[in-house]
Amino acid sequence: MRLELETRRFYLGRDYSEAVEAFGGTPVLIPLIPKFDYLDDLLSEVDGVLLPGSDTDVDPSLFGEDPHPKIGRVIPEKDATDQMVLSIAEKRGLPVLAICFGMQALNVYRGGTLYQDIGSQIPNAIKHEQGAPLTRRSHSIKCDGKGILADCLSSIVAAEKIYVNSHHHQAVKDVGNGLIATAWANDGVIECIENVDNSRFEFGVQWHPELDWENDDLSRAIFERFLSDADK
Repeated sequence: MRLELETRRFYLGRDYSEAVEAFGGTPVLIPLIPKFDYLDDLLSEVDGVLLPGSDTDVDPSLFGEDPHPKIGRVIPEKDATDQMVLSIAEKRGLPVLAICFGMQALNVYRGGTLYQDIGSQIPNAIKHEQGAPLTRRSHSIKCDGKGILADCLSSIVAAEKIYVNSHHHQAVKDVGNGLIATAWANDGVIECIENVDNSRFEFGVQWHPELDWENDDLSRAIFERFLSDADK
């Protein structure tokens, strides 16, 4: 979930739960309570982890940097819970689908780093914060033809170019240990990371398939693969 500091409420957009349910899963929301034993007990009852997007930024201290002038809000409970959940998911061998902020959190968990602000840190960057409508697929991605993403693309009749929606100002910089990049935007921004040996479903995308699964074949293929692996 997320934490709204002003109201002290945990919350999460409905799209994630609706997508999981639509593909045969039972959504279980995880409050941001960064206590290892509590999270370990909770994850003993689930079959997979969806690490969602967030309107916050990963704390740069987690990858050894000071905050950039354009960094957004950082919520310690969010970072701590995500990092603990990823540790437990790895210990239990649970499949992980990491979306947008979730992909960045996964990369940092594995020892990787982030661009804290694409616009000021990547020369000639395209626009990655498209705004409304959220479902508009605004830029194309290039895929390297292997791994989970390639499997998902092979299961659909893909267009000559694959387009995705885009809602982020941070991005993966140095890819974390045990991960490999498998898709990029035309400005070089990494759009997908995966477990390097494909030993389990550990898959991060920078776009938001939960927003567009009803109309986009690739988004559907991603959720179908995630739920299939969680059901094993």
